[in-house]
Amino acid sequence: MILAAAQTKPKRGDIDTNLLDHYRLIKLAAINGAQLIVFPELSITGYEREDAVRLAFNKNDFRLNHLKELATENKITIIAGAPIRIQSDLFLGEFCIAPNDSVSIYTKQFLHTGEEVYYQPSFDYNPVIEIEDERIACAICADIDHPKHPENARKRNSSTYIASIFFSPNGIPQAHQSLQNYAYQFQMNVLMANFGGDSYGSPSGGRSAFWNNKGELIVQMKDSGSGLLLVQKQHSGWTSKILND
Repeated sequence: MILAAAQTKPKRGDIDTNLLDHYRLIKLAAINGAQLIVFPELSITGYEREDAVRLAFNKNDFRLNHLKELATENKITIIAGAPIRIQSDLFLGEFCIAPNDSVSIYTKQFLHTGEEVYYQPSFDYNPVIEIEDERIACAICADIDHPKHPENARKRNSSTYIASIFFSPNGIPQAHQSLQNYAYQFQMNVLMANFGGDSYGSPSGGRSAFWNNKGELIVQMKDSGSGLLLVQKQHSGWTSKILND
């Protein structure tokens, strides 16, 4: 199994340009054999609050069509983030696009202070992704500040925990520490994707990373810049590769 984390630098509110970057990185991940690629929090729009309503997607949004085509053509699961409208509520969420043309939604369960003005939290949309012998659970940013979140993932027999985040340079050391602790405590592999440039007018800390289920850091990216982190599961453990832009 090969998993990929995309570290990106989205243009604020520029969905078309950001999607083109998604397409490019998905193709690059697929060429390198990845069966799953995860993008940072709100990767399609860039991190947004006030403009979330204007930029929001729905589950059957036509703007997802090419992502679905790429997932099917390349036999790759794509996890990409956006504000998502479900009926009359707006969620900070991500689309989990499978190679069989199906789309499931994960919604952020624990909002960061201030996000509750624009978004609703929800525990109702929480898929487990199954690829080969891995059961994969999702998390978005502030979810990882709550140990109950990865604990609940483990209770659902998840073997891999994937976090899409937007953490600042000051916040990323604590994020790394928490995720490493979760990997060790709950015996789950942990893959994290962060922005590698500014979003919402704030700097991001990059350092997208992967820990094995013993809590050992296998690989991390630089604190800025975009590219791909790839990890491959082998009999002797995990090997890694970084492709910088």
